[in-house]
Amino acid sequence: MNLNELRDRAYKTACDHGFHDEELSNEHCLCLVISELMEAVEADRKGRLGKKCKSRFEMDYNRYPALVEEEKRFKSSFEKNVKDSLPDELADAAIRLLDLCGLRKIDIEDFTEEMLYEAEESCNDETFTESVYAISTIPIRYEYEYDYPLGGQLNSMLLAIFGLAKHLDIDLIWHINQKMRYNELRENKHGKKY
Repeated sequence: MNLNELRDRAYKTACDHGFHDEELSNEHCLCLVISELMEAVEADRKGRLGKKCKSRFEMDYNRYPALVEEEKRFKSSFEKNVKDSLPDELADAAIRLLDLCGLRKIDIEDFTEEMLYEAEESCNDETFTESVYAISTIPIRYEYEYDYPLGGQLNSMLLAIFGLAKHLDIDLIWHINQKMRYNELRENKHGKKY
């Protein structure tokens, strides 16, 4: 997986949709990442775990290929089967981190199998909400405890999200790609103020 390619795509989409028309602080951007993680907590609390959303999406998407315009089929199937599920919200958090890395010109390291295994294992004795809390506090903890620069904080958050997804048996790359495609089809700022 080449996360720097995903970073460039996320950043380009954000620029194309007006999200970088004004300069925002790192704290502002990180708070938006955390808000996506909180949406994942809400999806978990409401039981929108998305266990079968990938297969349901593909079945729904492939149902009427000759009769419905491809873009409409994709959007409809995504909204019906994937949007607002726990995996979708984790993908949103990762996309916001990828975008911030693009904005600040931060390279994302290649996560080795060992790194992913350790990140996954760190979730074993935690609830989903506890794991999300740990991810949310990485920037402040890593800055003050380890003196990590922003790049190290963002890489650590991404790794932790990928580890959590692996722990939950979520194909996060698939979800990121689908959400990015969906975002590319949306209106300026996706109808939001910022």
